Amino acid sequence: MSIPSAGPAAARLTAVPVGASPVAGQAVLAFDVGGTDMKVGLVRGELTAASHAVTDLQRHPTPLDGERPGETVCARIAELAHDYQTRHRDTVIAAVGVTVPGIVDEANGIGVYSANLGWRGFPFTRTLTGALGLPVAFGHDVSMAGEAEFRIGAAVGESDVLVLVIGTGIAGAVLCDGRRVTGGGYAGEIGHAMVPSPDGGLAILESLGSAGAIARRYAQSGGRPVDGARDVLARAGAGDATARQVWDDAVNALAFSVAQCVSILGTETVVLGGGLSMAGPALFEPLAARIDALLSFHRRPRLVHAVLGENAGLIGSALKARSLAAGVSR
Repeated sequence: MSIPSAGPAAARLTAVPVGASPVAGQAVLAFDVGGTDMKVGLVRGELTAASHAVTDLQRHPTPLDGERPGETVCARIAELAHDYQTRHRDTVIAAVGVTVPGIVDEANGIGVYSANLGWRGFPFTRTLTGALGLPVAFGHDVSMAGEAEFRIGAAVGESDVLVLVIGTGIAGAVLCDGRRVTGGGYAGEIGHAMVPSPDGGLAILESLGSAGAIARRYAQSGGRPVDGARDVLARAGAGDATARQVWDDAVNALAFSVAQCVSILGTETVVLGGGLSMAGPALFEPLAARIDALLSFHRRPRLVHAVLGENAGLIGSALKARSLAAGVSR
C-alpha cells in the first residue's frame, strides 16, 4: 500500500537507517497518536520505574483526511521518523512504537475503527513497516498507558489490575493474572459499560462518571456555568446541593463499575489517572467507601494514583517497541 506524501521530507523517505541488529542499548522511537495531536519522542536504554525519560519530546497536530485517514497519519509518522533519524545521527533506532485510539487489533496490526479519526480496518503495522524499514510495535493508546503503569508505574508487582483514565470520557485497561486482556481490541471499554442511572434506569458509565459528564450534568440541572468538573467539586464543598448530587452520582457510577470488576475479574488494584483523578482524596475516599459498601466477601481493591502522567501512552508505546526490538513477544 502506498503512502501519500505529507510534505517534502516524507517524499524523500525510503527507510530509516537500521545500523546494527536491535539490542537493548539502542533507542526506540515512540508515537502516541491522539484525536487532536500526536506525541513523539526517543527513548534510550531500558525503561524502569526509576528511569523512563523521553528525549526530544514533541507534539504535532494529528493530520486529518476524511478520504485517506490511515494513510495520512502514516505519512506524517514516516516524515517525523525521518526527521528524528536525521537530527539524531549518532543514535540507532531499533524499533518504532505507535499507539492509536479507537478499536485496535494489536495482534494483526490493524486499526479496526476510529470514530474521531475515521479509519476502518487500516493495516498500520504493514504500512509503517514498509515505509520505515524497521520493526513496528502497534497498540491502543489507553491500553499501552495501562501496560506502562502496570510494568513500571503505579501497579508494579501487582497481578490483577484495572487502570481507569477519567477525563472528558472514560477508558480503561484490564490486567488479569499479570497479563493484559485484549479481547480482540474490545476489552477495556469500561466507559461504555452500563451502570445504574439516578433516574432508576441504566446509563453508560462515562455519561455519569467522567469529568465532562460532571460539568455537563451540573449545567443541565440548573446550576450556574462552571469551568469543568473541578469547579463542580468546589461548589459541592461550599454547600451547593446540586453540585453535591452530581458529584455523588459520578462516584456511585464509578464505584459500581469497579465493584463489578472486583467481583468478576478479581481486580485487586485500581489505578486512577486522567484529569478527574487530580481531585485526590475528594475522589479516592468516597469512591473507596462506596466500593466497600457494594462488595460482600470480596477482597477490597487498593486505589492508587497513576504516576506516569500524560506521557503514559507514549511510554507504553516505547515499552512495546523495546520488547519487539529485543525479540520478546508480550
